[in-house]
Amino acid sequence: MDKALRTSFDHLEQADKEAQYEAYLHIMETTKQEVDWAYEVWDKLTEMLIDPDAHRRSRAAQFLSHLAVSDPEERILDDFFKVWEVTYDKKFVTARHSLQTIWRIGLAGEKQKALVLSHLSDRFREADKEKNGTLIRSDILQGTRHLYEADKEEAVKLEALALIETEADGKQRKKYRKIWNV
Repeated sequence: MDKALRTSFDHLEQADKEAQYEAYLHIMETTKQEVDWAYEVWDKLTEMLIDPDAHRRSRAAQFLSHLAVSDPEERILDDFFKVWEVTYDKKFVTARHSLQTIWRIGLAGEKQKALVLSHLSDRFREADKEKNGTLIRSDILQGTRHLYEADKEEAVKLEALALIETEADGKQRKKYRKIWNV
């Protein structure tokens, strides 16, 4: 890990919210591609998934989702459930930010993609029982759309379109279709 990245991780712990945000953006941008330092921070990030601070939980889930493409040991297959738990966080903004990035785990390989899609599909079907269920469903469909755009696997698109058709409310179904431009 280079000095700038180390500094960014250090700045996440500063009181200065602007410095934290700049550090967060730098890390998120850097981790869009494969990196060779993922395991230097992996264990700390998994510990942060249960941190009392909602910001730390959210960042940890997002960073691990991004770092899945840099995980040749496939640790994410074991740690996925810890990240997934944050998508149900008591603080909705934390849950939502985690849900909005978890699709990136699917970029790491076929097993990871199957795991992500299975959980997103199940969550979509059960979201009507949750507060903000339509928003959760929209985030799931947007995530599957991002995953599809990244790898163009037709099965991802077909799964998302099938989920949309399970929506009983025609108005909501129409909104969901717009996410997929269908």
